[in-house]
Amino acid sequence: MLVWRSLDEVGPDFGPSVVTIGNFDGVHRGHQEVLAHARQQAEARGGLPVVALTFHPHPMQVLRPGHGPATITEPAERAELLGKAGADAVLVLPFDRDVAAWSPEEFIDRVLVGALKAKAVVVGENFRFGHKAAGHVDTLIQAKAFDVEGLALAGAGGADQPWSSTYIRAKIAEGDVEAAAEALGRPLRVTGVVIEGDKRGRELGYPTANIPAAADAAIPLDGVYAGWLTVLEPAPGAPSYGEPLPAAISVGSNPTFDGVDRRVESYVLDRDDLELYGSKIAVDFVARLRGSQIKFESIDELLVQMKADVDGARTLLRP
Repeated sequence: MLVWRSLDEVGPDFGPSVVTIGNFDGVHRGHQEVLAHARQQAEARGGLPVVALTFHPHPMQVLRPGHGPATITEPAERAELLGKAGADAVLVLPFDRDVAAWSPEEFIDRVLVGALKAKAVVVGENFRFGHKAAGHVDTLIQAKAFDVEGLALAGAGGADQPWSSTYIRAKIAEGDVEAAAEALGRPLRVTGVVIEGDKRGRELGYPTANIPAAADAAIPLDGVYAGWLTVLEPAPGAPSYGEPLPAAISVGSNPTFDGVDRRVESYVLDRDDLELYGSKIAVDFVARLRGSQIKFESIDELLVQMKADVDGARTLLRP
């Protein structure tokens, strides 16, 4: 799959194509439906390539710095998921104040007609674009430069609650990773490079792989979860470990030990031999085992609860 990071990378010989446009954060089931329709439009035109046009950074981060939404998927993962959903190419358009100032007509001329040579454009019915979000589906239709399909997307509550990145972020913030997974069509995933922690888990018999909770990432509400750990990129000389590994996952700042920094700590069930420092891992959340982290009065109380959490994760993840 092609991934372009500017209009210049597209090249003058590309096209014609079918284009779908959006932020696509999460590449959830609503996005997947849009991609499926774009693929149908492409096949109806003799197998044209499907281009997913997205933006980075999120427009809100440029228009209202500090108020952008938490990110469900990082750009590389988003492009990979778009490819799996049916895109032949992904154009990641750098979003800045200059792009934000483009009128809807300029966006159509420069991007859809000029660079991508669109024969059809498929978007959600609430799609907005151009300066002050003045463009919408009717604007695309009125351009008369390509066919347009605007889709009404069903979701968790039918038409009253369509699948959306906003809905998924809300569920993640509540710790409802199962509802988030239903909307995504797969478990919520958090990625990061394993850092050295306080090593208390190892001392207590439960060594954990720790990744920082990035400030701009959609991280579940503090608590304990069951899920899977996968090594994406082993550190130099470290094993890859192959398949996903079952894990009990703690999200929070470790209040028993007066922790401050929020992080995601994963204990791979019944394993104390893993070499994960410096490796990039993915943590997939399956279900919440209990709520917000507790400050225990003693190590013995903590160990009792940790055993219960591990037993709960083992039961839930058992084939």
